Amino acid sequence: MTREGLEWLECRGFARLPWLLHAFSTRRGGVSRAPAAGLNLGYIPADQRANVEENRRLFFSEIGAQGFRLAGLRQIHSAEAYQVVRRAAGELEYRPAGDPVAEVPAAHRAAGDALLTDEPGILLSVRSADCLPVLLVDARQRALAAIHVGRHGALQRIVERTVGTMRQLFGSDPRWMLAALGPSIRACCYEVGQEVVDAFCGAFRNGEKFFRQPAAEDRSPARTAGYSQRFLWRQPPGRAPQAIPAAHLDLVAVALDQLRRASLRPSDIWTAPFCTACRTDLFFSHRREGGRTGRMMAALGIGPQPNA
Repeated sequence: MTREGLEWLECRGFARLPWLLHAFSTRRGGVSRAPAAGLNLGYIPADQRANVEENRRLFFSEIGAQGFRLAGLRQIHSAEAYQVVRRAAGELEYRPAGDPVAEVPAAHRAAGDALLTDEPGILLSVRSADCLPVLLVDARQRALAAIHVGRHGALQRIVERTVGTMRQLFGSDPRWMLAALGPSIRACCYEVGQEVVDAFCGAFRNGEKFFRQPAAEDRSPARTAGYSQRFLWRQPPGRAPQAIPAAHLDLVAVALDQLRRASLRPSDIWTAPFCTACRTDLFFSHRREGGRTGRMMAALGIGPQPNA
């Protein structure tokens, strides 16, 4: 979608629901300058707060979210989730998922990577600049979740766990849920070390399917040995084994696997066909741009009058 110089993405499956507001921002538009040039929606040291506030005003205005209360987290690459509700006075309350009594004190900012709600007028949001934003919608119960998925959260099964939390809080049936996976760094560019491969293969059966294998000519025993094998590698003193070629992690494959395990139907899952590291003309990329860059935002909310 393009309007007033701003560009954002929408999911065609979500767009069929007239009561649902959603968007995945791009970097195009906005007032921020280098190194976060464009529509930077995250408060970062490399940009002025006034620029971010103006960018958010523009973005929310164009996607029709002016009347919503923005819900966001201090993202920590975890599997922590919060239910967001509105208090009588109108301010938002963050309740740790699974604990209906506890809440985050108003003086503190909730730390975690997944937000859930079934209340109109609350705009769930996650920010990203390579990590994978995942939006979940239960069209029958009118309940939502927004998830920030990095490799640490993926390793802790944050997507699968959030579906389970929606079942617990809202009575959601995964067979009738929709999911949208936004732009993120893809396997073509997400190079990781052997310790990451070991962690995923230890946590998931057939975890090796989440990685793009090195080229055949790089698969000599010395180059493909795991760390435990390297420790025992027999070389003359002072001679180290050849470096192990890096693996490429496929975050989308991990998320899709967790959605499938949570019983969502493949036909109800949509994936944006963009790699943020390949398309820095369109998206911010923490890895490609050396860490000094802006943040996109994935937003999701129920209209203030969903039954109208």
